[in-house]
Amino acid sequence: MKIFYGIQGTGNGHITRGRIMAREFRAADLEVTYQFTGRPQDKFFDMEVFNGHQWREGLTFNTNNGKINHLRTVLQSKPLRFLKDIRALDLSNYDLVICDFEPVTSWAARRQGKKTVGFSHQYAFQYDIPRAGSDPMSELVLKKFAPVDLGIGLHWHHFDQPLLPPVIETPFNAEQLQKNKIVVYLPFENQQHIIKLFSRFKDFEFHIYSPEVIPSPFAHIFCKPLSLAGFQKDLADCAGIICNAGFELASESLQLGKKILVKPVHAQLEQASNAAALRALGYGHTMQTVDAAIIEEWLYITKALRVTFPNTAKHLVEWIKAGMPPIDQSWCHQIWSEVKIIPVDLA
Repeated sequence: MKIFYGIQGTGNGHITRGRIMAREFRAADLEVTYQFTGRPQDKFFDMEVFNGHQWREGLTFNTNNGKINHLRTVLQSKPLRFLKDIRALDLSNYDLVICDFEPVTSWAARRQGKKTVGFSHQYAFQYDIPRAGSDPMSELVLKKFAPVDLGIGLHWHHFDQPLLPPVIETPFNAEQLQKNKIVVYLPFENQQHIIKLFSRFKDFEFHIYSPEVIPSPFAHIFCKPLSLAGFQKDLADCAGIICNAGFELASESLQLGKKILVKPVHAQLEQASNAAALRALGYGHTMQTVDAAIIEEWLYITKALRVTFPNTAKHLVEWIKAGMPPIDQSWCHQIWSEVKIIPVDLA
């Protein structure tokens, strides 16, 4: 079976999920061609697992100080280039097309009459799940950005819907916890403002990751470039993480038993809804702006939850190899039965 797999590269969460799927595809001896869009080609990193992937410009979102700018998003979209990329992508030699919310692959498959399966958190929004920040533009983006014939939605809980748990690394290796170590990943915020804000909390050590590194003048603040190995190392032994409300990073943090504080990107339905779900499930804390008072209170919380998710990637690959039978609640419930929730003491 030859598979074409399109992955959205605007954020790192889709790529992280893709790396895990790639290892399971390789273990199952399936031939997969990967395509990435959504950021400049030279901004991708740690891509070796994809074995010579394809790249196209695709579409991305313009953000400024933690908020999506819809006007700039439209102005920078280069629709003629996008249409050209769609026409140039030939899927005729592939038996299956998979889409992780990647629009070039999605629309090329539609144009060529190829059935497309979607694996992504965004496809969970076709069901009754916690939602917040809804508006006509956001709803339109979710439905039309990367439509598929069959969308398999991923979430932290099933909400009595045919959803699956996150695709994340499993099992994890427990590390010696550093109680005052906090990882910060707020790439859409003003980084100078972030450094200044955290400078007041001298009892804690902050490891700030950002696409554009600004040197820190403070001994307890470490500013670092994006790095898969470096980030995973810091995440493994920290007590908690402060980040935007993306799905994949929160999933990894839950798996590791970290306390979580999220600040959703404004005007982004998915992130606002993720924050609402974390609150509803009792899995994390939220703030609407980068709020020093909320951060200070959260820093001294000494309780968290470890949510151990199953190997969803392996279940999906086995489903593909079985001929992709119709998805029913019993199959989903069987996978969810593997989830364990364990209290963690951070004191």
